Amino acid sequence: MDSYNRRLFIKAAVVSGVGLHLMDGLPALARQSDGKRVGIIGLDTSHSIAFTKALNAASPDPVYDGYKVVAAYPHGSKDIESSAKRIPGYTEEVKNMGVEITGSIKELLSKVDVVLLETNDGRLHLEQALEVFKAGKRMFIDKPVAGTLSDAIAIYEASKKYNIPVFSASSLRYIKGIESIDKAKVVGADTYSPAVLEKTHPDFFWYGIHGVETLYTIMGTGCKSVTRVNTPDTDIVVGIWGDGRTGTFRGTRSGKHNYGGTVFTQDGNKVLGPYGGYEPLLVDIIKYFKTGQVPVTPAETIEIFAFMEAADESKRQGGKSITLESIMAKTKKK
Repeated sequence: MDSYNRRLFIKAAVVSGVGLHLMDGLPALARQSDGKRVGIIGLDTSHSIAFTKALNAASPDPVYDGYKVVAAYPHGSKDIESSAKRIPGYTEEVKNMGVEITGSIKELLSKVDVVLLETNDGRLHLEQALEVFKAGKRMFIDKPVAGTLSDAIAIYEASKKYNIPVFSASSLRYIKGIESIDKAKVVGADTYSPAVLEKTHPDFFWYGIHGVETLYTIMGTGCKSVTRVNTPDTDIVVGIWGDGRTGTFRGTRSGKHNYGGTVFTQDGNKVLGPYGGYEPLLVDIIKYFKTGQVPVTPAETIEIFAFMEAADESKRQGGKSITLESIMAKTKKK
C-alpha cells in the first residue's frame, strides 16, 4: 500500500469511528473492546438510565473499569402502561449518551460483550434471558428475576445448562448501614419498603421485593415458613428461620415511600437507611462481568421468590402459615 492510499485508508477508518493499530507496518482494524461493551435490554425502567449515566459519563468512576453501554434494545414492557410509556423518552435519552438502538435482541447481542437485562416486566425475562444464554454472554437480570417462581427456577437451570453464571439483585441489598452489620451476630430483623401492586405480577414481585431482599441480605437463607397479614394499605410478613430467628417485612402502600429497617444483634439494635443509590450494585455488576463470580447465589434468589410466593399463598388462605418447602414442591410439580 503506497503512502497516499495508506493515508486515505486511515482517514476513512477514523471518520467511520473505527480505531486502528499498526501491525507489521500496515493499518488493521482494532480488536474488540476487551469484553467491555455493555448492552441493555429494556428501556422501560429508570435503572437503564441510571446505569448508562454512570458508565457513559464524561469522566466515569475508575471503579467501572472502562465498561460502557454501546447498544440497547428498547422493549421492554408491552402491556404495563406505567412502564411501556417510558420507552420513547428513555430511548432518546440513551441515544443522547452515545448508545445505538437496535431492532432486536439478536442484533444487540452481535454488538456487545455483556448484558444488563433491565426489562421491567418480569414475565419476559425467561424468553429474553434464553437468547442471551445461547449467545454465551454474561448477564445481570434486574429485579424481579422473573414473573413467576417457576420461571425464576427455569432461568437458573438454563444458567447451568449454558454454563453462564447469572445473578439478580435489588439495589436495596446495598442500603446504607448494612455494610457494618456482623451477620454472625444477627438474631432477627424488621425491614420495610413500598409494596405497590401490579396486577400482572405476584404481589411482592413488582416492588415489595426491595424490602424482602433487604431482609434476606441481613438474615441469609434458611426461612422455613411465612405468615402474612394483609390490609389495603399494608402487608406484614413474618418469616420463621430454621434456627428459630424471626424476620419481618412491612410493605406499605400509603404514606411516604421509604426504605429501611432495624437489625437486632447480640450487641444491640442497628438502624438501616437511607437508600444508597444504584452505584454500589453497579460496582458488583462490573465485578461479575469481569470475573464471572456472582455476589448473590441462585439458591438465595430462588428462596427469596419462594418467600414472596408463600406470602401470597398465606394471603389466599387468610393468614395461614405456609412452608417454603410446600411452595417449592408445588412449583416443581407444575
